[in-house]
Amino acid sequence: MSATIRLAQQPEADALLGRSPLAALVGMLLDQQVPMEWAFSGPYTIAVRMGADDLDAHAIAAYDPDAFTALLSGKPAVHRYPGSMARRVQQLCQYLVDHYDGDPTALWHSIATGAEVRERLNELPGFGKQKAQIFLALLGKQFGVRPEGWRAAAGAYGDEGAYRSAADITGPESLAKVRAFKQEAKRAAKAAKTVKPTKATKATKPATKPATER
Repeated sequence: MSATIRLAQQPEADALLGRSPLAALVGMLLDQQVPMEWAFSGPYTIAVRMGADDLDAHAIAAYDPDAFTALLSGKPAVHRYPGSMARRVQQLCQYLVDHYDGDPTALWHSIATGAEVRERLNELPGFGKQKAQIFLALLGKQFGVRPEGWRAAAGAYGDEGAYRSAADITGPESLAKVRAFKQEAKRAAKAAKTVKPTKATKATKPATKPATER
């Protein structure tokens, strides 16, 4: 699995994402409540601070939790919430060690359908349906991992020509389009919450008939 990735908008960080399935998974995990570039540069920062040129699930899972939290908390921090994200990254790596011998490609290698890959991703700690669909779309659109029905299994994130998520970012221009889409979606959601339902109009009593109709 190797691809030209532009998610972090930093050459070294993007190069790691392109050659390391675990780095891509960790970047997807970190992609919440921070700008996407910040999230996807995180795996490179972690690797550098661990003195390695790649991420290793066994090494991360075995790392002392307090020391790993400190590693993610150093300036610049890997995430806005480095403590909670350090725990999630270690939980993800421990899950991969327990279920896939530490090999993230086993999540999709030789799997027949996109739906099955999505369900495997959905079971990862810190993922869930949305992240699973986005990462499945990323695999299909940018890494060439395309099991049968992958677009349908990825939902709207799998649509061709869409600019909805990290799966669609290939450079600054597409990043701006994805960011605009997310901002518009937030505005629409906020507007929907502020609309108050109108009160039902009270029924009025029928008017008294004129004397001539009595």
